[in-house]
Amino acid sequence: MKRYLLTSLFTCAFIFMNAQEGIILDTIYANDQKNVALFFPEPIRQGITGSDNFVFTYNRDKEQYFGLLQAKPGKESNLLVINRNGAIFSYIVRYKEQLSKLNYFVPSASSIGNEKSVAELPIAGKEEKSIDKSDYYLRACKYLVNRKLNSINLRERYQGIVLSIEHIVFDAEELYFVIQIKNTSTLDYDLNFLELSVQTRQKGKKKSLQRIYQKPLFIHNRPTRIAENETVRMVYVLPKFSLSNDRRAVLELNEANGERNLKLKVSHRYINNPK
Repeated sequence: MKRYLLTSLFTCAFIFMNAQEGIILDTIYANDQKNVALFFPEPIRQGITGSDNFVFTYNRDKEQYFGLLQAKPGKESNLLVINRNGAIFSYIVRYKEQLSKLNYFVPSASSIGNEKSVAELPIAGKEEKSIDKSDYYLRACKYLVNRKLNSINLRERYQGIVLSIEHIVFDAEELYFVIQIKNTSTLDYDLNFLELSVQTRQKGKKKSLQRIYQKPLFIHNRPTRIAENETVRMVYVLPKFSLSNDRRAVLELNEANGERNLKLKVSHRYINNPK
């Protein structure tokens, strides 16, 4: 966390100094229908957007030369990218419904400076890296919760409770499950647990059903209670996995002090072919 705060403070000061010198930042346009790809001269070490309506994704585990930018309607913001060699790139980012350019090849000359030339920052340890990852998950989850896309139409209902998976999104080494619970009954629903497991399909009467619980890396916006006529959307982030034809995923919703329990079965084709 120390590294993240120091980097943010430093880069803000650095941009401010360059602004005083008359540097004009280029503008990149993005939307929520297409990925805008940015290819840099060196692998990306860090990418930060100034607003939640912009999401910049890149591989945090294995450094790569490109990142993907998406946006939803809202005010303009900024994107800051730092390469492995310390080169800093800064842009204004804006939402635009129709895009005329989807790929940007960034030359080294467009760098606004180098962080190493101003200050040597402490090296991030495992704890700081983990915190940065959680911050990344939070930004991505907030974006997905507010994203409007066609649902994959997986749902199960029982006694006025509707459990559905709207999207399964792949990013880097994780799968993001966008889940919705809708309470159309006249009673509040107290959530006991909501778990995802992988099950081997039962073959024959004497075959047992093997169940392996999938522990989330991050959970966003999971409620403890869904009031009557309330709809709640949340995101489960899990390590990337795939399924063979004889396996399926099962999302199980269990009510505390009640019997309105649901099991939503998810075919292997949805897990193996995320958006």
